Amino acid sequence: MTDTIFALSSGAPPAGIAVIRISGPAAGRALLALAGQLPPPRRARLASLHDPRDGALLDRALILWFPGPDTATGEDLAELHCHGGRAVIAAVEQALGMLEGLRRAEAGEFTRRAFANGRMDLNAVEGLSDLLAAETQQQRRAALLMAEGHFSRRVEGWRRTLLDLSAMTEAALDFSDEDDVPDQGMEARIDQGVHGLAREVEAMLAAPSAERLRDGVRVVLAGPPNAGKSTLLNRLVGREAAIVSDIAGTTRDRIEVPAALHGTAFLFTDTAGLRAEADDAIEAIGMDRARGALDAADIILWLGPAEEAPRADALLVAAQCDRNMAMDRPGIRLSAVTGEGMDRLTSILLERAAALLPGEGDYALHRRQREAGAQLHRHLSAAQASDDLLIVAEELRQARQAVDLLTGRAGTEDMLDHLFAGFCIGK
Repeated sequence: MTDTIFALSSGAPPAGIAVIRISGPAAGRALLALAGQLPPPRRARLASLHDPRDGALLDRALILWFPGPDTATGEDLAELHCHGGRAVIAAVEQALGMLEGLRRAEAGEFTRRAFANGRMDLNAVEGLSDLLAAETQQQRRAALLMAEGHFSRRVEGWRRTLLDLSAMTEAALDFSDEDDVPDQGMEARIDQGVHGLAREVEAMLAAPSAERLRDGVRVVLAGPPNAGKSTLLNRLVGREAAIVSDIAGTTRDRIEVPAALHGTAFLFTDTAGLRAEADDAIEAIGMDRARGALDAADIILWLGPAEEAPRADALLVAAQCDRNMAMDRPGIRLSAVTGEGMDRLTSILLERAAALLPGEGDYALHRRQREAGAQLHRHLSAAQASDDLLIVAEELRQARQAVDLLTGRAGTEDMLDHLFAGFCIGK
């Protein structure tokens, strides 16, 4: 990467302070061109910024200089902490853009350079992406653990163990007759090592889904027409998200509403009423979509007869108790109109969600991580199942490749492009 990039790395203007970041081989030259000086490394200094073309004063700013490679991006890095007005930012960025070798950064390019220069692995990058998108404290905690490298350090331990096991296997294959390589019990130690590592990976695969943590636990409200689903949805999310009417079949399509309850993210889905036969083609489509939502649900709130519940783990809700509609029905008696029973329902939802989401000190895994982890576990299981050291050696080699997929040492450019494109411009 021979070019130097710059971008606003702080929030959208106007703001109290605007942080403009510059990364690349010409970062120091750019700082000299605008500020006329390089401050001591990692020490802030107040300086006047001037337009290199005519010397016009642009702003008074704090400047910082971070010589590479021990920086966030692994390159020379400079920061300008300017006043956060739109005109100030535009003037400074325009002056930087006129310097030879400098250009505006693309989305996620600072993070991509950190990844390319070994400052972050792919797991930390995904954690950072989740951290930037976090809206609940639970999301923040799990994302921070991933971004800070907790999972990466665990994977690095697996990689070292695999290297040791591979070396032992090769020694058993190639040098078993040498006096300086004891082979007595070596195969047993290899088998024990593979078995222990396979158990660790299997435990890792049981970690909660990052997609569920990010998008919210999927809660589907279902039941016959006029069971009170839309009224309950509105009460849960705290606003009029769905139309409420006494006319049966008012809800014809899925209505998805994200909401946080006590810091836990949920995705609530209101569905068309389910009955034996639809009155028209549109209602039939709505019922089909309702069944599809039920198939994908983490939690089902069933507002119909208990014997018609779509799943054994569906949470039975005896709604509309203010109208005496819930008499003699099993489940949680509640009224979304008066609020009776809502606290109990919320507590049960939070309890069920807690079993699906990472706890304190735990992280969540993305689909990419789960797939690479599953591949790693398959190769370890195959190595365990074989008595042929040649096969064991090959499975351990492929297991190391799976670890490289986990960390991002091996991967496809298309996947990386998609991941980094999700970042903002200055990150």
